[in-house]
Amino acid sequence: MLCSKMKWRNHDIGVCDWSIRPKGMRDLVHRVDELGLSHVQLAMGPLIDLPEDRRRDEVAIFRDSGLAATAAQISFVGEDYSSISSIERTAGVVPTALWPQRLERCRRAVEIAAELNIDLITLHLGFVPQSNDPAYEPVLTRVCEIAKPASALGVSILLETGQETASELLQFFNDVRCQSVDANYDPANFLMYGVGDPLDAVAVLSRHIRHVHLKDAVLSDHPGTEWGKETPLGQGQVPIPQILEALDEVEYQGPLVIEREYDESLEGIRAAIEFISTIP
Repeated sequence: MLCSKMKWRNHDIGVCDWSIRPKGMRDLVHRVDELGLSHVQLAMGPLIDLPEDRRRDEVAIFRDSGLAATAAQISFVGEDYSSISSIERTAGVVPTALWPQRLERCRRAVEIAAELNIDLITLHLGFVPQSNDPAYEPVLTRVCEIAKPASALGVSILLETGQETASELLQFFNDVRCQSVDANYDPANFLMYGVGDPLDAVAVLSRHIRHVHLKDAVLSDHPGTEWGKETPLGQGQVPIPQILEALDEVEYQGPLVIEREYDESLEGIRAAIEFISTIP
């Protein structure tokens, strides 16, 4: 069924802004318009790093653009995604030595998201210790240090699927002692990290899924120790049509946001949109 006003069924189709590498907010608005889209996920990092007067100008440009933000996103200085082992050392809220500055960056990102009337912000949790590890409890606490002040501003924290299995992430949600913590479901990450079947994960995480990335990948020859490989949407091992059906079955009502990490061309995004439009 063809996308009506860039929808698939009742789901808005959007794009991650870092997948099209804009040179500022005006360029972002232009590129999203070129794609025929009206929804975008906004990375907060570029805004955080601007001088205050420039940041105000960029925020005003987005507000006046007519675009809708599906969610905000926060990443951290010092994260190294070159290999699974480097991610384990550097990613998310887990590295203790980096936590104070990362907490401050999260708080600033949440403030800007609230200023833009964005009520969701996604981040990678990192490699969480097993629940019987003494290091597990501090990670639960750190997530609440982000989520509690965010909730007071009307912003929910979404942990992106990735380094853990769906059942491990579900346990984390059950263990965390604060509200407004849910999932950004990225099916390709299950294959990239070799942590399970992305289709099965929909049922496991169902009530926690509040935002979805559409991305495709293939498993590596050594899942869990070597990266899988991202592919164009529809050309990998992620069963996208079945996943969309599964999301409808668990009554997910949110957007479907195209993410490309290794091809920032508008042509790649257009091809993804065209692929989605072929799914009945």
